[in-house]
Amino acid sequence: MNSAPEQAVSLDQHSALEMPELDVDILGRRNEIIRDLRALVPGEGVISETSEMRVYESDGLTAYRQLPFVVVLPETVEQVSAVLRYCHKTGLKVVPRGAGTSLSGGALPLGDGVLLGLAKFNRILDIDYANRTATVQPGVTNLAITKAVEGRGFYYAPDPSSQIACTIGGNVAENSGGVHCLKYGLTTNNILGLQLVLITGEIINIGGKHLDSDGYDLLGLLTGSEGLLGVITEVTVRILREPETARAMIIGFPSSEDAGACVGSIIGAGIIAGGMEMMDRPAIHAADEFAQAGYPLDVEALLIVELDGPEAEVTDLIGRVEEIADANNASNVQVSQNEPERQKFWAGRKAAFPAIGRISPDYYCMDGTIPRHQLPKVLARMRELSEKYGLGVANVFHAGDGNLHPLIMYDSNVPGELEAAEDFGADILRLCVEVGGVLTGEHGVGVEKRDLMPEMFSETDLDHQQRVKCAFDADGLLNPGKVFPTLHRCAELGRIHIHGGKIPFPDIPRF
Repeated sequence: MNSAPEQAVSLDQHSALEMPELDVDILGRRNEIIRDLRALVPGEGVISETSEMRVYESDGLTAYRQLPFVVVLPETVEQVSAVLRYCHKTGLKVVPRGAGTSLSGGALPLGDGVLLGLAKFNRILDIDYANRTATVQPGVTNLAITKAVEGRGFYYAPDPSSQIACTIGGNVAENSGGVHCLKYGLTTNNILGLQLVLITGEIINIGGKHLDSDGYDLLGLLTGSEGLLGVITEVTVRILREPETARAMIIGFPSSEDAGACVGSIIGAGIIAGGMEMMDRPAIHAADEFAQAGYPLDVEALLIVELDGPEAEVTDLIGRVEEIADANNASNVQVSQNEPERQKFWAGRKAAFPAIGRISPDYYCMDGTIPRHQLPKVLARMRELSEKYGLGVANVFHAGDGNLHPLIMYDSNVPGELEAAEDFGADILRLCVEVGGVLTGEHGVGVEKRDLMPEMFSETDLDHQQRVKCAFDADGLLNPGKVFPTLHRCAELGRIHIHGGKIPFPDIPRF
């Protein structure tokens, strides 16, 4: 077990950076707190050694790191309840964590708080084919749900690129999407029930196997709440029948503007594709080299359009999409002829992020959403920003719903490039808001976009959002420092006029 002074040394590594003062009382009681937590979660459920906690100090947003105060790995709902009740009683902060694949810093730990890891909640509890539902624990991976039901001809629709690793609890926390979200929706459209443990230790159940419930839509409120309102311990999702036919098209264009215009034309024609993804030239070349997907390499932009349903309908829609593509200056059209070829078309897009990692020492993955008709304008402005900052950018989009994932390429070993990448990313997000879009499509706000929230919301807007948090977590113990740029005390939010009251929260230091 680490002593309190040893933990302080670890924290002092970042003393040169501007950080709010840590809770000295909590730091001084570290040994006592660890002892109490071990009584609640015995065996190997509490990790306190610095070397063993290193694996938790960052998440998918690797520009930041912070050593946890302590890591707790409960195995039962009762243990989660007991830990949260203890933290509420002692004023100890809590950061819930799934697989750590967050790309907005939402799962970054605190130097004076418990990192509550849910990796041991990895069981599928119930599969009900009659009601087309599966009930799973939050540590079950996204892809594992489909693997569990595909033998009976079912699947779980949301499919983030990280689906092999990301967990359903994290998907709910961030309202994740995927390449098929255009037709089948985000996580919020595919879950029916949640079990949630409040900071007080109370266990509540919302929704269930039924399609709808009366009263307030608490299920919608909790989906995308980024761990600020409670800890998810069980999820009931809807599973779907696999379509009779699914075929994918890859369509090349001489410019990104042509590809963007084609997206709008397809949607405008009333064609709702199973998936519609877009990549620009840098992403095309990187993905094809990585996955050998067979993409055309002489084009500036590529659309992947998947059509599914009855075979006759799919055949008709393919013809209509080909006509629309031709009218938008398409230079290349290929249609998958069998299932292996369809999977091959998607392999490159699914591997786009690691593919960029092969050609750039580092990359910064952004996430914003825009109205589809603004795609050509945003792409043109993004090229201007790339020249301004002197950094390359590869673009992969969930084009059908306007969710952008620009990958800004930089080298963290070059002084100033990380800061330039962050500024570049912030300008992209401001651009999204400027054209009528939003700051995030599926990655969440976390610490990455926290200070950009005023670009989209007024102070009154943010105050009302914080009132919701206060209703669940009056002491602000759950995942503090995330989402809200200025966190008011709940008592202040009860007044008609807000007076100051900025609570220090842990700005996470960069590497």
